[in-house]
Amino acid sequence: MSDLLQKARNHEARAAASIDAGARPAFHLTPYCGWMNDPNGFSYYGGKYHLFYQYNPYDIHWNTMHWGHAVSSNLLHWKYLPAALAPDEAYDCNGCFSGNAIELDDGRHLLVYTGVKQEKMEDGKIRDIQVQCVAVGDGENYEKYEKNPVIGSSKLPEGASRSDFRDPKIWRLSDGRFCCALANRAPDGSGQILLYTSGDGFDWDFWSVLDANENRFGKMWECPDFFRLGDKFVLLVSPQDMVCGGEYKNGNGTVCLIGDFDEKTGKFVECSDQTVDSGIDFYAPQTVLSPDGRRIMIGWMQNWDTCPIREEGSPWAGQMSVPRELFIRNGRLFQKPAKEFDELRGKSVSYKDVSLSSVPTTLADVSGRVLDMEVTLRPGADCNVCSVKVAESGDFYTEIIYRVRERTLTVDRRHSGSRRALLHAMECKILCASSELPLRIVLDKNSVEVFMNGGEQAMTTAIYTPLDADGISFSADGSASADVEKFSLKM
Repeated sequence: MSDLLQKARNHEARAAASIDAGARPAFHLTPYCGWMNDPNGFSYYGGKYHLFYQYNPYDIHWNTMHWGHAVSSNLLHWKYLPAALAPDEAYDCNGCFSGNAIELDDGRHLLVYTGVKQEKMEDGKIRDIQVQCVAVGDGENYEKYEKNPVIGSSKLPEGASRSDFRDPKIWRLSDGRFCCALANRAPDGSGQILLYTSGDGFDWDFWSVLDANENRFGKMWECPDFFRLGDKFVLLVSPQDMVCGGEYKNGNGTVCLIGDFDEKTGKFVECSDQTVDSGIDFYAPQTVLSPDGRRIMIGWMQNWDTCPIREEGSPWAGQMSVPRELFIRNGRLFQKPAKEFDELRGKSVSYKDVSLSSVPTTLADVSGRVLDMEVTLRPGADCNVCSVKVAESGDFYTEIIYRVRERTLTVDRRHSGSRRALLHAMECKILCASSELPLRIVLDKNSVEVFMNGGEQAMTTAIYTPLDADGISFSADGSASADVEKFSLKM
């Protein structure tokens, strides 16, 4: 073990011991200590789910990246393991960036990641050089391959960027070969996804350009994930620098491309595109195939443009979304909390046809910051706005606003307690045609996740409201009613 990795492990053990477990979310993974961003190495190995993550154990800000590590049997209760990777080699001295993991034929766990080093150009500017590296281990300790990097600049196709070449996603083809999708910047300045193949996971060759952005969805594409779902294939990418239009918001988002894949040519043909999450805080998701065949997705519950929402002095920064099962319905990607989350449901309280008005309505036993709640809003002919407020107390609340005539849903956290002038509200167009709107609202201590119309759309938002703000209320600007069922969670 290198001195840098041992230093990180010693520090995180000390720092984490000072963090009150009660201050962490109940079922969303946070970093052991310090900073977390993209999920990495999401895999099932040795009878457990492994989730690694981009990690700075020393501060609550992004810095030279390590890999944090946690394991779980149910995707909700996580056990922290020591940091898996540190930037301790010449080829990754400026960071061990995002990647993935898979089990080798000999039973070892293979981590595939992007190593970053910086070089000075002739004009004096500094740029990153990104290469792909591997490490093998037993599920807790990993050793970097002596012949790293396994995919360097010499294996790039003509015109491909050496500086924007990252985030490997690895899987097996039907003929047993390993395949790796990599994000890269194309000669036109926008993203493309490159495919590489290997017989053993160590010796790699360029195969094809799986798909190219061609300046349609933002600029550089990051963090690709590629998988079969039913009779289709799904490519998830996280574009940088999106322009608002259609389903898509400004800044960094996540795009789902559904289509067909030809294993003979390595080409993907798109059939449709959509956003994955319309909220403020969702980026860089990874998926894993569960032992029973479900496709499970977890994303980073943060937005690069709003990272300062976390106050200085906080013991940790960043969290992951609730695990979500993916399925395709009517040509669109749907998502819902995984069945493991459903199994946490305990005692419920339900109300039918609750009349709503401009005076906020509260319901007995419908409150809390750790819960699962199903709400169906039914506006009358004279109603344009229905509202659900959560994490409410005095001046604090986060509001879910259904504007009936505009057919939009907004999640607004302006009154959640943030002291920063950041993006605090996000609106999305509702796709279902009915005026009746079914919502599923998942609350944890520091987050609100809203699923519309059985998972057709999702909106995710981080909140850092004081935990004693646990009220929930319902209102409307005209005649309206609601069905409400609130489940406590068995944690």
